[in-house]
Amino acid sequence: MTRFDLSPLFRTTVGFDRVMNALEANARAADEGYPPYNIEKVDENDYRISMAVAGFGEDDLNIEIKDASVTVSGEIAENSDEGRSYLHHGIAGRSFKRTFQLAAHVRVSGAALENGLLHIDLVREVPEALKPRTIAIRSGSASKQIEAEKRAA
Repeated sequence: MTRFDLSPLFRTTVGFDRVMNALEANARAADEGYPPYNIEKVDENDYRISMAVAGFGEDDLNIEIKDASVTVSGEIAENSDEGRSYLHHGIAGRSFKRTFQLAAHVRVSGAALENGLLHIDLVREVPEALKPRTIAIRSGSASKQIEAEKRAA
């Protein structure tokens, strides 16, 4: 994969720190393919991140929400393989840390570990003040009546 050097952009832009940091983080994450994950749009306001975390238990995983991002990390205790002798060890159990940037008004609503997949449910909750509204159009006689009532008051 081609790596882009974003340092010239840092020198010529002001106030775009968050965007530049997100671009750099995305470029780094593209190089790291572990653990594999899906991002699914369940419906208009619900999303789900599913990560393949075979070999990790609930106690080995951590989900942290900070600012507008959710970070998932996993670390299997070093002594979990004691006493085992593998002929082939193909299930990756290495530590990881993956961060996902959340859009405005998106929050984590829950998480579950099921069949080796960690599911993180997200919901977008747009405040009423930001939702589109429809304005009723009154006929000319109704608006004249409202004007008359305002003058009388």
